[in-house]
Amino acid sequence: MSPDVSDSATGPAARPARTAAVIPAAGRGLRLGPGAPKALRALNGTPMLVHAVRAMARARAVSLVVVVAPPDGAAEVRTLLDDYPLPMAEAADVLVVPGGETRQESVRLGLAALPADVTTVLVHDAARPLVPVDTVDSVIAAVRGGAPAVVPALPLADTVKQVEPRTDGEPEPVVGTPERAVLRAVQTPQGFDRATLDRAHHAVALEGQGATDDAGMVERLGVQVVVVPGHEEAFKVTRPLDMVLAEAVLARRRANDGF
Repeated sequence: MSPDVSDSATGPAARPARTAAVIPAAGRGLRLGPGAPKALRALNGTPMLVHAVRAMARARAVSLVVVVAPPDGAAEVRTLLDDYPLPMAEAADVLVVPGGETRQESVRLGLAALPADVTTVLVHDAARPLVPVDTVDSVIAAVRGGAPAVVPALPLADTVKQVEPRTDGEPEPVVGTPERAVLRAVQTPQGFDRATLDRAHHAVALEGQGATDDAGMVERLGVQVVVVPGHEEAFKVTRPLDMVLAEAVLARRRANDGF
């Protein structure tokens, strides 16, 4: 269990502030092949979404987890989560709301469901089910410390090439090689001052499939986003090989920590 970093407010008339996590889980996960939506795929016998909810609830500061379900699947997701209740030590409330057609719309609907006393918001990918609680706590602490937007991220291990995209299967011309030392691979949960994230979702128009990175929306407001260290186990489960890796991580945790 993480150290107690629960919200508090100062001043005799101030109300205690709360931290909530929003998990958009309305996607189909086509890269994992046909079948159930990606968030509902089993990982070590337990749906990935359940692992993601538990990852957020392990942070003592998180008192509410809002799961944004497929537009027509909220009842199914509620039943699923009821079948896998949180351990007593993870006392966060879990709310399920129907989502939208894009990730951005789903996050906006999740934000709209938050009580007024929530001042710090985490947005977490259901497809990152294994993020360690220390990473979650680091993001929350940075927001509490005054940063309006915080992302966990890792340095890149590979050289990156900027290309001229081709859709015809032909080789893509390289147009640049960014300096790897100044690049980071961003993970979740991303943390925000609620007022800042609300403003971003109201100000940034939907474009195509909508924003895939909430911190990028905040950047477009001209607001500073800061990075804290991410973790290798917070990888995104997108392809079948990722499932194999995630199973291996869970097996190691069971052997080492009884997790």
